[in-house]
Amino acid sequence: MQTTPAEKRVVVETTPGAVAERVADRFLTRLRARTRNGRIAHVALTGGSMGGAVLRATLEHPRAANIDWSLVHFWWGDERWVARDDADRNAVQSRAALLDHIPVPPENIHETAAAGEGMTLDEAAEAYAAELAQFGTDENPWPSFAVCFLGVGPDGHIASLFPDRPEVTVTDAAVLPVRNSPKPPPERITLTRPVLNASKRVWLVLTGADKASALGLALAGASYTSVPAAGAKGRKRTVFFVDDAAASEVSPDLIDPAY
Repeated sequence: MQTTPAEKRVVVETTPGAVAERVADRFLTRLRARTRNGRIAHVALTGGSMGGAVLRATLEHPRAANIDWSLVHFWWGDERWVARDDADRNAVQSRAALLDHIPVPPENIHETAAAGEGMTLDEAAEAYAAELAQFGTDENPWPSFAVCFLGVGPDGHIASLFPDRPEVTVTDAAVLPVRNSPKPPPERITLTRPVLNASKRVWLVLTGADKASALGLALAGASYTSVPAAGAKGRKRTVFFVDDAAASEVSPDLIDPAY
């Protein structure tokens, strides 16, 4: 399959476990390439079952020991506005799966503020934007993620950018508070599309038959306001890592067996 950097690739594995292992292998390859000469790698993580599965597979991979984790900075594409130790918090899941088990400096783990710690939801979003700006580039007041992981909901949402809501169209902010989310918990913090799409590589990881429609619409060029996953695009690569069940509506000519 011949592709250009601007095209969306689809990588299919048989099971969710195989998807997680494939993504973990590619992730470690990218981190090694990025950090081997001392460069910093910024990574945006996601929550959900597959987000955790990918991180667990990363930890279990033999090449994880070859990464200089002091050069890797971890962020989150979105976070639930709950207590810091709440199991629903994406950072709690990510720490249990990987971050608490690797030699990454604490200052390289960039969590949002949590509920009940003295900040309002709006203040927490502003504070996260300010923290991102400390690692901004010449082009933007935020880092360019070497890899940005995104889950995709059955409705096509990514991060906490939900269909037909105002947050998905915002381009003049890096971080937004989200209220009355259609998916619980109702209050969240999310990165915006400009931040996500400034990433070098956007990797969308989704499994299960309930994701097949969203994947099909995203690949067919649906409006990003109605299917936010359709608007996710990395500057170098945009890859959908999926299992057989999620790929049921994908045309064979869109599948890249070599990536």
